[in-house]
Amino acid sequence: MDPAYRKAYWAYHLCVFLWGFTAVFGRIIDLNETILVWYRMGITSAILLCIPSLWKTIRQVDKKTLLRLIGIGVLVTIHWISFYGSIKSSNISVALTCLATTSFFVSVFEPLLFGKKFVWHELLLALLVIPAMYCIFHFSGNYKTGIILGLISTVFATLFSLLNKKMTKVTAPLNITFIEIFTGFILLSAIMPLYLHWQPEADLQPSTMDGINLILFAGICTVVPFTLSLYSMRHISVFTASITLNLEPVYGIIMAIVFFHENDHLEPGFYIGTLLILLVVFINPFIQRKFGGNVQAPLTIGE
Repeated sequence: MDPAYRKAYWAYHLCVFLWGFTAVFGRIIDLNETILVWYRMGITSAILLCIPSLWKTIRQVDKKTLLRLIGIGVLVTIHWISFYGSIKSSNISVALTCLATTSFFVSVFEPLLFGKKFVWHELLLALLVIPAMYCIFHFSGNYKTGIILGLISTVFATLFSLLNKKMTKVTAPLNITFIEIFTGFILLSAIMPLYLHWQPEADLQPSTMDGINLILFAGICTVVPFTLSLYSMRHISVFTASITLNLEPVYGIIMAIVFFHENDHLEPGFYIGTLLILLVVFINPFIQRKFGGNVQAPLTIGE
């Protein structure tokens, strides 16, 4: 194996492993989901501004591209808030299991949004997710709010992933990430006074430990893996990246079991549905490859 390929391969695994920690930080930080996302976006934007290459490329973004990225940034913001809301309303395992269905919402939404033909094997895989979600919803009665928020999060993750795939053709990934995250920070900053008026019990000031975790959250789970993913994609194939990215919910669920013993609070039906979803997730790239599908690793900024 080529040394550069091997190094990039393991770097991408580390990248996906670090993304798996996002749900853990979402659980241990006491701030509610909206304020948590506001801090994460603000700190991440500040860190990204310290990257010299951003200053060189951001000036090349034209007005039309900028407006589109701002719009996608709103979708990213809604996705993150509903994702962490799902964690805080249920648990990590439920939120990540819902998120694992993203690629199959893609198989439904992509033809509708971009006028492409529906692909029968993609639709078949998407249909297999329905009984899996039924098992999870039916046997996880205490987590219905978390499941609903998780599915809302998945829908918005699907939308911004599809739109970002188009945007990678017109500007650099670093520009995309900064503009979208900074848009979310500005949006949440603008509505924060109203939000605090509606939610007076929300605590805006993080504790010392939460402050430390927020900095680690933004750096370790956003900036570091993003940089690793950019390096890795120069050397590994899109197919390899797609397979590896599927491990993110697996890593996250394992962490939830190890750190929070979530397996003690989940019914057998949850595991049946989760295993079916993960099975579909892992066989999807192989089927796409067999039938000549376009297997792409989505541009992601972490959950």
